[in-house]
Amino acid sequence: MYRAIDSFPRWRSYFYFITLIFFLAWLVKNVFIAVIIETFAEIRVQFQQMWGSRSSTTSTATTQMFHEDAAGGWQLVAVDVNKPQGRAPACLQKMMRSSVFHMFILSMVTVDVIVAASNYYKGENFRRQHDEFYLAEVAFTVLFDLEALLKIWCLGFTGYISSSLHKFELLLVIGTTLHVYPDLYHSQFTYFQVLRVVRLIKISPALEDFVYKIFGPGKKLGSLVVFTASLLIVMSAISLQMFCFVEELDRFTTFPRAFMSMFQILTQEGWVDVMDQTLNAVGHMWAPVVAIYFILYHLFATLILLSLFVAVILDNLELDEDLKKLKQLKQSEANADTKEKLPLRLRIFEKFPNRPQMVKISKLPSDFTVPKIRESFMKQFIDRQQQDTCCLFRILPSASSSSCDHPKRSAIEDNKYIDQKLRKSVFSIRARNLLEKETAVTKILRACTRQRMLSGSFEGQPAKERSILSVQHHIRQERRSLRHGSNSQRISRGKSLETLTQDHSNTVRYRNAQREDSEIKMIQEKKEQAEMKRKVQEEELRENHPYFDKPLFIVGREHRFRNFCRVVVRARFNASKTDPVTGAVKNTKYHQLYDLLGLVTYLDWVMIIVTICSCISMMFESPFRRVMHAPTLQIAEYVFVIFMSIELNLKIMADGLFFTPTAVIRDFGGVMDIFIYLVSLIFLCWMPQNVPAESGAQLLMVLRCLRPLRIFKLVPQMRKVVRELFSGFKEIFLVSILLLTLMLVFASFGVQLFAGKLAKCNDPNIIRREDCNGIFRINVSVSKNLNLKLRPGEKKPGFWVPRVWANPRNFNFDNVGNAMLALFEVLSLKGWVEVRDVIIHRVGPIHGIYIHVFVFLGCMIGLTLFVGVVIANFNENKGTALLTVDQRRWEDLKSRLKIAQPLHLPPRPDNDGFRAKMYDITQHPFFKRTIALLVLAQSVLLSVKWDVEDPVTVPLATMSVVFTFIFVLEVTMKIIAMSPAGFWQSRRNRYDLLVTSLGVVWVVLHFALLNAYTYMMGACVIVFRFFSICGKHVTLKMLLLTVVVSMYKSFFIIVGMFLLLLCYAFAGVVLFGTVKYGENINRHANFSSAGKAITVLFRIVTGEDWNKIMHDCMVQPPFCTPDEFTYWATDCGNYAGALMYFCSFYVIIAYIMLNLLVAIIVENFSLFYSTEEDQLLSYNDLRHFQIIWNMVDDKREGVIPTFRVKFLLRLLRGRLEVDLDKDKLLFKHMCYEMERLHNGGDVTFHDVLSMLSYRSVDIRKSLQLEELLAREQLEYTIEEEVAKQTIRMWLKKCLKRIRAKQQQSCSIIHSLRESQQQELSRFLNPPSIETTQPSEDANANSQDPNTQPETSSQQQLLSPTLSDRGGSRQDAADAGKPQRKFGQWRLPSAPKPISHSVSSVNLRFGGRTTMKSVVCKMNPMTDAASCGSEVKKWWTRQLTVESDESGDDLLDI
Repeated sequence: MYRAIDSFPRWRSYFYFITLIFFLAWLVKNVFIAVIIETFAEIRVQFQQMWGSRSSTTSTATTQMFHEDAAGGWQLVAVDVNKPQGRAPACLQKMMRSSVFHMFILSMVTVDVIVAASNYYKGENFRRQHDEFYLAEVAFTVLFDLEALLKIWCLGFTGYISSSLHKFELLLVIGTTLHVYPDLYHSQFTYFQVLRVVRLIKISPALEDFVYKIFGPGKKLGSLVVFTASLLIVMSAISLQMFCFVEELDRFTTFPRAFMSMFQILTQEGWVDVMDQTLNAVGHMWAPVVAIYFILYHLFATLILLSLFVAVILDNLELDEDLKKLKQLKQSEANADTKEKLPLRLRIFEKFPNRPQMVKISKLPSDFTVPKIRESFMKQFIDRQQQDTCCLFRILPSASSSSCDHPKRSAIEDNKYIDQKLRKSVFSIRARNLLEKETAVTKILRACTRQRMLSGSFEGQPAKERSILSVQHHIRQERRSLRHGSNSQRISRGKSLETLTQDHSNTVRYRNAQREDSEIKMIQEKKEQAEMKRKVQEEELRENHPYFDKPLFIVGREHRFRNFCRVVVRARFNASKTDPVTGAVKNTKYHQLYDLLGLVTYLDWVMIIVTICSCISMMFESPFRRVMHAPTLQIAEYVFVIFMSIELNLKIMADGLFFTPTAVIRDFGGVMDIFIYLVSLIFLCWMPQNVPAESGAQLLMVLRCLRPLRIFKLVPQMRKVVRELFSGFKEIFLVSILLLTLMLVFASFGVQLFAGKLAKCNDPNIIRREDCNGIFRINVSVSKNLNLKLRPGEKKPGFWVPRVWANPRNFNFDNVGNAMLALFEVLSLKGWVEVRDVIIHRVGPIHGIYIHVFVFLGCMIGLTLFVGVVIANFNENKGTALLTVDQRRWEDLKSRLKIAQPLHLPPRPDNDGFRAKMYDITQHPFFKRTIALLVLAQSVLLSVKWDVEDPVTVPLATMSVVFTFIFVLEVTMKIIAMSPAGFWQSRRNRYDLLVTSLGVVWVVLHFALLNAYTYMMGACVIVFRFFSICGKHVTLKMLLLTVVVSMYKSFFIIVGMFLLLLCYAFAGVVLFGTVKYGENINRHANFSSAGKAITVLFRIVTGEDWNKIMHDCMVQPPFCTPDEFTYWATDCGNYAGALMYFCSFYVIIAYIMLNLLVAIIVENFSLFYSTEEDQLLSYNDLRHFQIIWNMVDDKREGVIPTFRVKFLLRLLRGRLEVDLDKDKLLFKHMCYEMERLHNGGDVTFHDVLSMLSYRSVDIRKSLQLEELLAREQLEYTIEEEVAKQTIRMWLKKCLKRIRAKQQQSCSIIHSLRESQQQELSRFLNPPSIETTQPSEDANANSQDPNTQPETSSQQQLLSPTLSDRGGSRQDAADAGKPQRKFGQWRLPSAPKPISHSVSSVNLRFGGRTTMKSVVCKMNPMTDAASCGSEVKKWWTRQLTVESDESGDDLLDI
């Protein structure tokens, strides 16, 4: 990057390399970890039997064995291996088992570790046999030998070695005993001495449990270590055979050298040097093959092998499925307990005596006048009370007898007693009746459903795969029937014993589930009670203590000034509009921008802007342009302090400082705000002119650099990031202790073996220390690969330097502190190759094993342990750590459904015209594949450099122009086929249109200018075009979505990293702004300004030579020039400051913050990566739903009316299909759920999809506790409402049929009158109407000629009569159909004869009486019985879910 900065514009180099590192090293590389973790989780399920189930921590001192009981049976009993089995006296055995003895031994181990850590190098002539450290080691060895002998004497040898811990102690005893032998002292046996520190793990139970989680199940981790070692051995042997014959290459001459080279590639430290040396040695012919060999090995080792270690550690930290739900209950219960107590800063008021505020009133209650009430109004209540009393005495004899036994009881007491009894009895009767009704109806419905399922009512139908909606619906129905105990004896008869046993086990299982529900409800009630108690406590403190909830104990609780401050502090932007009818929030056009504006209050927005401006002002500060001497920079300082003073005063007046419920200092963020304000205020008031190095003024300037951290407090999402970091502090602390223990073991060993042995004379020709004196000439070379051609007798340029016998510049093992610093640098995999080469060259090749073992343990296990712990803590904070497999799949499904969008694809045009043909062409798979191949072909053009002076560039650019016109043609065809509005709906089409437009602009500029900038623009357009392929393949789209969603969700984490980096950059300018140039501090990498400091720190984040930069900043006199008055006048560094600065920054950023990115990528990858077996809703299901939604949502608005949900559900096929013949009730439930949740309004794409997702899963397994209760309550309510509506519809239909029959019977009179008029009209019109009536009837009807026009007009709307047999048959056929109203029957095509029995009735005189008799005959008592039989038949059909009614009637809810 530095070379690119010197050769090209600075912004181009920064942009290219920073984006490259961010996307490839931080995002894409971590996708491999996500892939390996998900794949390993699947493979682990297959190898569950081999690895065994996860087990909890068990005591190493107990075991189990079979024991025969008194009844002759066998059982497992726990056996204590510490039980006395030896020959020692009872007092010694009791002492050995006491906690005092164990604490004494552990304290001695601690003292031994401290003594070993105090060892240091004392010179060459010091005799180590008479050293006090050697004598202390002998004493400790004797002590621990006696401890082992005592335990063997008390427990017996067999009982002693039965414990794995005792085996480890015995091994240490043997090894340390051999180590104190003078000839073996400070040899390889030193490992046994330093391994005593491992015994200290027993001090902390939490640490012991954590270690057991990681290393207890040793099969997986041990197998992976063996696999890694085998891979190294095999690849080393292959490399040895491939490159041992190459001349001038000494890296593969022997197997140890080949092993070290391949191990170096595995750690990524200097692997490019290994590859470059090999490529230069093998020549140009075999160079590509060798490069591919090393690159593939490097990718496999770094991306897959190291990710396997992370996957194994995460799997070890994973809990068993059975324990997760139990821990969920425990955690919910613990949260309920914690909410009950008030904070300590509020409970302090309970220590003071109560001083409630008294209110002075002018009148007593007896002084108030009673309003007048009418006697008539009171008398009705007195009479009613007397009647109720009489009824009560009749019903409750106990009450009357008791009243008789106590005649002296007053009337008021009797009335109270009677009133209470009445209320209780009425309430209990109502509740009991309601409960009995619900239970009876539920039992009947569930029993009939169960009977239908068991009777095989689906037999005879074609075999068809049932949808997941139907399966889950019947599972819930069966579960509820079992839970409510509806398996009657009638259903159970005729079953086999096996079936009955299975039903009994199912009943027991569901009863256990019901018990879990009661526990969950109890926890919820406990939470509510805790919140109520907390509120009650606050109210009591508010009433009894006048100074409670008073800011600064001065401002009143409801003072106007405080209310004004509250309004100012809590004012925020709110653009969400709600529907006045439904209350639902309406989506606005720019809702994302509005959500951003409403993220914080107006006051916080002002302070965010002021803080950002202040940070920008601080970036202009440097050691040469200081704020103390620059008035322009002081303006921003004054503005920040003034605005923060106003902000804090407003918040303190509104919420209080400390002793109020919503105080400013109620968490760590408030403390940090006050601290930053005080530091800024003190610095502004002091403004020191001279700041000496390592002084209090310089420390104040360093603390002033914490100002950007204010944004963490102001933005809620940033506070969440900090909370996620600190919530997992316990596990991170335990991992740090393990790594420090590992470093301490190897540091103590290195001090005892390498102390003083790494020093060497700077003159390579001098070997002994006695000869290292005087001066010598050292040659100067500009570059390693630059060989200057010298003339005969000419010497290389150089200068004379004194000879010095010294350690290497960056590390040594002369004491434990320096050794641990060196090992910490090695742990980061930076500089370990240099340490290895120095140890091998100056001590011996055999000691190279030391550094290789430490790197393997520290890198493969230690660093991956950090990654695993951070990911596990992130999952725990997100609430996914305790989720079962089904619950995690459900959470992934919900997150995936949130991302899903309607299919932005317009329908095909109806006609077969030009647009339809274009639509068919653009949607054809061959067309899409051709476009993808053309994109790849255009991308291949970038494999050759586009240079203006190169003649090959013009043909390449011309080919790119041709490709661009082809893509323009593609976009044009799509616009024609889909219409401009339909084309613009898809985001992918918008991206293609943007890239194509840029391509057209590039073509115009290319032929107009033809310079380097146009060629660069053309290359950028090709790169942008290449990214369009990712959306055209499922796997590539999945990976792209993972990266994009990870970037979106990790935005605040990235912002937090930048804020931390900004704070460290400001502090680096103050501490190391004037440090002299060294090995890595140069004109590119330095801290002279904030911008350059940010660049250096970003380099340190990648881990590139961070330790060398740290050592350059540690430079001290006499290698620099100090100054006593000002820090900007010296070029020296700060040893302690550099140590804390660089180590803390590297740990926070590299070990914690970057691993949070890994956790986010792993979480998001699980959203899109799932097999068909794991998916609750597959991609095909979502795609099918999108297509059906696209058909129903014709306006492409993303919302549809509620009544259209019925059509959408009936169009679904496959796994989301709802069969109306089998699952009519499910269909009604789904439709009513949409109406209930959205009050009959519009529903969105995600609303329907969410409803389908809930209906397609087993909620008992997939949902968490609170969500499960809420969902079951909703489904139960929907079930009740649908049942009520069904009964209501049935009653309406019954009433409608009865009324239709009554109306038809009552219309007989009118029908007969019409028949008479019809007969008269036939007599009047003989040619057209045939008559069969007698003449006297015709004469009788012809006596009223005025009625002829009216009857002629009514002939077109006649009803069928009783004498019309065809009409009777029609009525019989249409009995089950809805009846038409009178006046809607059409006239038959031909007149029919009228019966003589009807026409012979005397209509003039006895017509009314005769009609009554006819009506009575048409409505006999048998019609009521037939109506009752119809009701009974309807209930039978409803209960057996075999209704014969039409689907439209059943769906009309």
